[in-house]
Amino acid sequence: MKGLIIWNEIKNFNENEFDCHCGCGLNNINTDLVYKLVEARELADVVFIINSACRCKKRNTSEGGEKLSSHLDGLAVDIKVLGSAHRFLILKSLLAVGFTRIGVYETFIHCDIDDTKPQNVVWYK
Repeated sequence: MKGLIIWNEIKNFNENEFDCHCGCGLNNINTDLVYKLVEARELADVVFIINSACRCKKRNTSEGGEKLSSHLDGLAVDIKVLGSAHRFLILKSLLAVGFTRIGVYETFIHCDIDDTKPQNVVWYK
């Protein structure tokens, strides 16, 4: 769902964190995704640093993203990982709030709510 997000009521995140990093101004972040992240962040009680959220096609290509990346549709974020214990708390909270698509990487965790892709999956690279 893409709806109205009342950013001054969102704890621990701000709208700019979800912007495309190329400077194009794209921010098509999905409302449901943001609210699930807020819930997960509260549960984890650790900082969630958003490395990447919305991406235009140019930025997605430059980051090596998948051609049909969920970032293009505002359905995904990558959260920076600050160590093993931090990774555990983030993963635990994402699963607890109902994320069913999670990618684990050395320096970040990808999560998305893209229901056009396989569900109940965790991948690692």
